[in-house]
Parts: sequence; C-alpha cells; structure tokens
Amino acid sequence: MKFIRRNYKRHPSIGKGRKKKHIWRKPKGRDNKMREKRRGYPATVSIGYGNSRKLKGKINEKTPIVVITLKDLEKIGKDSIAILGNIGNKKKIEIVKKANEKKIEIFNLNIKKFLKKIERKINQKKEAEKNSEKKPEQKAKKDIKEDKKE
Repeated sequence: MKFIRRNYKRHPSIGKGRKKKHIWRKPKGRDNKMREKRRGYPATVSIGYGNSRKLKGKINEKTPIVVITLKDLEKIGKDSIAILGNIGNKKKIEIVKKANEKKIEIFNLNIKKFLKKIERKINQKKEAEKNSEKKPEQKAKKDIKEDKKE
C-alpha cells in the first residue's frame, strides 16, 4: 500500500501523477480525521503495515494466499505461500495439523511451537479436571471421619 497525502485529489500539484511529490506527511491538524484514525479515511503509517522480513523477498515471486478454512489449504500447492488469517483456536488447530501432514509451511506461525503449546494446554486441562474430580471424594471422606469421631 502506498501512503500518500489524504487530500491529494484537491491539489493537482501533489496528485497521483506526480511521483516525486508522493511524500508522506503525518496528519497533525486538530480536527484531522485521518489522525484520529476514523473509519472511511485513509490509513496512517503505523507499525504493522510492513511485510515480515521472511516474506519480503518471496512475495514478489509468488502471491501469498490467506488461509481461513480447510478448503483454502487444499487449494495451496507446496510452492505457494500460506498465511493464516484471523481465525479461532479450534479452526487454527485443524488447519495447522493438516498443513503439517501436507508439509505446507505457514509463514506467520511456527507449526511445531504452536502444536507443543496446544498439547501442553490440553494436558493442563486434563490434570485440572482430574484434580477437581478428586476433591469432592476427599471432602466426603473427611465428613465420614468427623461423623465417626462424634
């Protein structure tokens, strides 16, 4: 995305045809909607608009494909670039496992680290469930012991 001044249409001297005048100027005005990042106004330059360093050289050769569903993953060949879209954890786990089977690399996610993290979380949940099941039994045993003492 090329960041040019918001009002380039008003002034032909800084318009789209004048490449040298395509200079970014930070919006500083008190009532400037672009500075306030309002909807419907051009985006301001900020962190997050640049491509990752891993992708920089590769994007020119191949177009990246944003993966949101498993169907999108099936369309991808081994040479193309896969980028995970903004999706929930449940779907993400399915897509990552399928990509791991097909040996497709996802550029904005480390597959091995992600799967390890998920496994750890699942194990912690199971342990927590086991502990919560044991606690009521222990309470019942304590009550029985107290009844015997009386």
